[in-house]
Amino acid sequence: MTEHENGDNKSRQNNDMIRTLAYFSQIGVTMGATVLIGVLIGKYLDDLFGTSPWLLLIFSLLGAGAALKSLFNVPKNKS
Repeated sequence: MTEHENGDNKSRQNNDMIRTLAYFSQIGVTMGATVLIGVLIGKYLDDLFGTSPWLLLIFSLLGAGAALKSLFNVPKNKS
């Protein structure tokens, strides 16, 4: 194996590692964002309607459900 081929293999390995890290960070950010959005919407609606803590709990669960749904959809979207 020449030095050029060895460098190409290392470059491909680095690119694959960066792509894998980006993939997993996308999963984490997506899950965190969906739960956070559910919590914020629930808190806002609780303050608006005076139903504390019921809408917060409902929208938190909806956010967690959306996070799980997006987690199962990620492999379909991977290119």
